[in-house]
Amino acid sequence: MDISGINGISSAFTKNNVQKTNENENQGESFASMLKNAVNEVNNTQVDGYKAMENIATGKVENLQEAVSKIEEAEMTLKLALEVKNKAMAGFKQVMSMQV
Repeated sequence: MDISGINGISSAFTKNNVQKTNENENQGESFASMLKNAVNEVNNTQVDGYKAMENIATGKVENLQEAVSKIEEAEMTLKLALEVKNKAMAGFKQVMSMQV
């Protein structure tokens, strides 16, 4: 039984893949702008939820189910944003407590 060796990966092949990866990373959205967009979306759902609550309280609502849905969506997006913040803070604290 003849077992032959495994040929190595050519450096040109891996070099091209690394360059392609770096080019794709530069085209992406920055973390700051992603975070800003996410906060704006949470804010917009909160505003819609408060408007729906106001319409229910004043009797201006035409579709109660849609209004309640907007309120629940606002609640869920706020809870999600708070959990993301809590996880980010926990990760930051863990990194800060590491010894160098």
